[in-house]
Amino acid sequence: MFVDQTKIYVKGGDGGNGMVAFRREKYVPNGGPAGGDGGKGANVVFQVEEGLRTLVDFRYKKHFKAPRGEHGMSKSMHGKNASDLIVKVPPGTVVKDEKTGQIIADLVEHGQQAIIARGGRGGRGNIRFATPANPAPEIAENGEPGQERNVILELKVLADVGLVGFPSVGKSTLLSVVSAAKPKIAEYHFTTITPNLGVVETEDNRSFVMADLPGLIEGASEGVGLGHQFLRHIERTRVIVHVIDMSGLEGRDPYEDYLTINNELKEYNLRLTERPQIIAANKMDMPDSEENLKAFKEKIGDEHPIFPISTLTRTGIRDLLFKVADTLEETPEFPLDHELEEENGIHRVMYKFEKDTEEFEITREPDGRFVVTGDKIERLFVMTDFNRDASVARFARQLRSYGVDDALRQRGAKDGDIVKILEFEFEFVE
Repeated sequence: MFVDQTKIYVKGGDGGNGMVAFRREKYVPNGGPAGGDGGKGANVVFQVEEGLRTLVDFRYKKHFKAPRGEHGMSKSMHGKNASDLIVKVPPGTVVKDEKTGQIIADLVEHGQQAIIARGGRGGRGNIRFATPANPAPEIAENGEPGQERNVILELKVLADVGLVGFPSVGKSTLLSVVSAAKPKIAEYHFTTITPNLGVVETEDNRSFVMADLPGLIEGASEGVGLGHQFLRHIERTRVIVHVIDMSGLEGRDPYEDYLTINNELKEYNLRLTERPQIIAANKMDMPDSEENLKAFKEKIGDEHPIFPISTLTRTGIRDLLFKVADTLEETPEFPLDHELEEENGIHRVMYKFEKDTEEFEITREPDGRFVVTGDKIERLFVMTDFNRDASVARFARQLRSYGVDDALRQRGAKDGDIVKILEFEFEFVE
């Protein structure tokens, strides 16, 4: 089964909790604080594995949760940091954040790694809170929650040359003739339902990877037919070989086919038109092919090089492959839209304007409860140990310093009103 797009959930490990502990040694009546910090939670790391070809493994396992850090211990001992969770992905995988659509990583080389969800830091033990005014604090932090997100994985196959064209024009047959690939071939439309890759070697020992992509039809860029879901695979190719049926046996005009396919490539991604295109005029062994080719050349002019070939008799293929290899040598790699381009040592970076977000927001539910939300406040809440009075008092002081108390008063909060943070409720006390 070929799977080239899927959605999964990833969560970095939570940090370990800090500890409240005190030194208890013989003849040392006031030993002082000795609670260690918690260990750091593990990251979720994606790593390219060369042997993988599809995302099918992610069909059956969609949740990846990294282990949490070890809790702090007495005698000032730091909890152990958790080991990263390594997730293997095939080369050519693009990772996007589902919520924002932002590209997190583009993984192409064997062994390449990217952190997709960061682990939380460990909570501090009470040894960290000792001050001259409070030399024996009973305060410790819980570990920071790990980052969690839904991500979309897209696989864009790594090929130097992409074969495009209508269904049944001979793309799969061409690939089977020039490489050791064995795509399924038959005389009906949409035979190719998965991209096929083959390594092609020319007579002068130059080699490149060629991909046979499912046939496109009109409207493919808008989601019509099978072609749309595989158009993404051509984004990485450096040279496009456009296979056109010159026989006219399907009742289509070769020039109209040429215009339709190029329009679909342009509609899907304007940058695809920058790639050099070589036209393979196929089925030249058929009776009307010569006349059709002559008419086609008159209409297209010198826009692209044209090579008459026949995958059946294998004529013209040698010259076509030499031209493809020559073009590859002259053609640089085309970065995807999101990649940083380096030209003359200049790094191009896209800057986005983002509004300053409020540290917290207060809303009111129909039953009169006040709800406080905000990443900073919620993280502070989760990292507070509510089993210890000193930690609760510290949390209240921090809320006051952030201006939450004043904001609640402005919203009309009075003594005894219920305030909710996450799933927990408190009384507002003046």
